[in-house]
Amino acid sequence: MDRGTLIRTLVLFIALLNQILVACGLYKIPGTPEQWTEVLSTVVTAGSAIWAWFKNNYVTAKGKRQKEVLKQQNLTK
Repeated sequence: MDRGTLIRTLVLFIALLNQILVACGLYKIPGTPEQWTEVLSTVVTAGSAIWAWFKNNYVTAKGKRQKEVLKQQNLTK
């Protein structure tokens, strides 16, 4: 696993864990007002999920070209 994938995975895991804990009322992010803790947690979770999805999929023109090269070299499924 490369460094970028590891970082994206950790950020997503932390955001999802925080979202679950906030939804259960077990944890609040320190230093944030109660009224926007859930909003902040949701934004972080959504942002990290979109980031992880975008980085791990071939959605840009450059990514699609990279996927074609990988296929030509038999380096992908």
